[in-house]
Order: sequence, then C-alpha cells, then structure tokens
Amino acid sequence: MSKYLVLTNSNEVVRVSPERIVFILSDGNYSTMTLENKDEHLFSFNLASFEKIIEQQLGTDAQTFIRLGKSLIINGRYIYYVNVSKQQIVLSDSSFSNKFTLSASKDALKALKTVLEDSIKSRRIGI
Repeated sequence: MSKYLVLTNSNEVVRVSPERIVFILSDGNYSTMTLENKDEHLFSFNLASFEKIIEQQLGTDAQTFIRLGKSLIINGRYIYYVNVSKQQIVLSDSSFSNKFTLSASKDALKALKTVLEDSIKSRRIGI
C-alpha cells in the first residue's frame, strides 16, 4: 500500500500511511485514531464519516479496515487474538512493540471470528 490517508480537523492536517493505523475508536461525534507507536489523533467527526473517508481515499485497500460494532474500526492486519467470551481483541504485530487490548461486543467478535475461520478454510481448499 503506497497510498496515504489525509485527515483534517479544525487545527491540523494528518497524512498517514494506512499501515500505521492500528484502530479508530469513536465516542459520539469524535473519533480517535491510534497509530502503532501509540500516537493518537482526535477528529471531530463520527465513525461513519471516518469509514467513508477511508473508503474514498483508499479504494480497494480500505478492505483492510474492519468495522466492529458502533464505535470501533480495526486494521485487520494486526488481529492477533480474539476472545469472544471475554469480549476482547488484541491487536499486535512483529513490526511494532506495542500490544493493544480492546473491548468489543460479543456479536461483533463472533462475526469476526467466523470471518477469520472461513478465510482459513478457503485457503485450505484453494479458493
């Protein structure tokens, strides 16, 4: 991915490589983007708006980002651990030393777990 995501708020412009984004967490009309080095950027728009910006600017590369419930978008490349019963997801990667533990609804994590399991089955069959 050589594209960049360009985001603006009232006082700043952030130009970031999508690979650096680990997750985006929303609280009402505000969204916080967290990068792999734990830098955070606050934007005054909701998660649906953030999702549209990602799709418009990244095109097919936007598929890397997965919406989990009402308040969370994750970078699917960094899914390390999913525990449905604990309502917990851990995002991590060998390219950065941080580990991010987040909460999500059981329904969202069940759906994610199913998608991950199906992708494994598809690879085995050769689809």
